[in-house]
Amino acid sequence: MSAPTRHRRVAGQGAAHLALAGWAALAAFPVAWSVVGSLKSDAEIFASPWSLPAAPRWDNYVRAWREAGIGRFFANTVVVVGGALALTLALGAMAAYVLARFSFRLNRTVRTVFLAGMVFPVFLAIVPLFVVVDALGLLGTQAGLILVLAAYGLPFTVFFLTGFFSTLPGSVAEAALLDGCGHAGAFFRVMLPMALPGLASVAVFDFLGLWNGYLLPLVLNPDPERYVLAQGLASLAVTQGYAADYSALFAGLVLTMAPVLVVYVLLHRRLRGLSLGALR
Repeated sequence: MSAPTRHRRVAGQGAAHLALAGWAALAAFPVAWSVVGSLKSDAEIFASPWSLPAAPRWDNYVRAWREAGIGRFFANTVVVVGGALALTLALGAMAAYVLARFSFRLNRTVRTVFLAGMVFPVFLAIVPLFVVVDALGLLGTQAGLILVLAAYGLPFTVFFLTGFFSTLPGSVAEAALLDGCGHAGAFFRVMLPMALPGLASVAVFDFLGLWNGYLLPLVLNPDPERYVLAQGLASLAVTQGYAADYSALFAGLVLTMAPVLVVYVLLHRRLRGLSLGALR
């Protein structure tokens, strides 16, 4: 490689790294500013919004958790998101395996239906969903919200996992069948463990969407006692009696973001480990 070519390559890599560093700083700035704001008093937030707190005020988190109801919203969100995520992954993995491994007449039609579900605007489904959930007696219940969120996340999960199951060696499943394993046994004992990297990847995307979801809970979950975090934060921001406590609002925002970051870090490390194991 000649010296000019090497210099151009180094310059190109440096520019790319600089652009990525700038983008990372831009993305991390709101998170860091929220964390700093959550440790200030209200007077410090307005007087010096860009400075560090004179003394960290951890009582903001206690006040947000207890008095503002973040603890209750957090528990509701864990139940709803956990139930919807488990249901979405279980149904999505089974549907994707069938679509990827078995040829039948309606295979392409079913795939098209799931694909159409990904591009269908949720705004157009709000009124029919409200009528159906209300008719089933599930309006304002966590079970109704879990079912709707799982159905909403299922098309992307099936689309993602169908491609992943298609890349797995079919000879492994055939060997399991020859050894006396049924189709269900071949799926749960052989193919599903092999698909764990794909499940971890799609779980990250599904979790982010479910945790940050606001529109569907807003319409289908009107009971304040069963608010999820997105509803709770929006309510706190507009409630007149709590509007002046911005430091606790920042603390509630940090408490809302923290689980998302923790799940991403944990599943990201798990995904890397599984991928390296598969390569070996």
